[in-house]
Amino acid sequence: MNLLDRKALPDAIICLNGDLPPLGFFEHLAHIPIIAADGATNTLFAKGVVPDIVVGDLDSIHVDILHEIAPLATILARPDQDSNDFEKALVVAQQMLHSTLFVVGFHGGDLEHSLNNWSVLMRYGSSMNISVVEGRRHCFPVYSSVSFQALPDETVSLIPQPIAQLTTKGLAWPLVNEELALGIREGARNRATDDTVEIHVHSGAILLAIDIQVWDLPSTIQPVGS
Repeated sequence: MNLLDRKALPDAIICLNGDLPPLGFFEHLAHIPIIAADGATNTLFAKGVVPDIVVGDLDSIHVDILHEIAPLATILARPDQDSNDFEKALVVAQQMLHSTLFVVGFHGGDLEHSLNNWSVLMRYGSSMNISVVEGRRHCFPVYSSVSFQALPDETVSLIPQPIAQLTTKGLAWPLVNEELALGIREGARNRATDDTVEIHVHSGAILLAIDIQVWDLPSTIQPVGS
């Protein structure tokens, strides 16, 4: 069973063209390189943040911003339409040998963009350590059994992808070799009752959502509008 290191910092941050965290998030992680997927560059630039790499078909980034940051960032045009900008950013991260990634801006655009990103996340999550960061929550793809140190009464969600056979320990509503399946039975909003939570994945995969424990500055990771 793998011990999930929820305090681990990433090798890189991937910014998608959705709702991005406030400036304090990027200031606190200023030493971590940023890979911006196309239109996310506009929002970053408005915050005063210049990404290290911009990748995508470049149909969403404003031309004036592209010219402004060109001397400061690596611009990688990837015009093919067989993959979305999230996947293009992940491929670049792989090529740069980044293996632990935070992804922000996952939501905030059209619904189908978010659903497509969800599919890409599960496709690449088996070979890379990817965590979607939303507000004060982490969301990890999980394909094998894991354990982690839980906060008191922490909300723990287990979302099957699309089906998973699970046994859990340390949760208010335990599973004993039981099946979760999208559209039938999900495991959202469970609650930790022990210091250690164990999730035994007998088959399938899940998205695991838990609280962030990386930063000492919780005010910097509030979602926009909070």
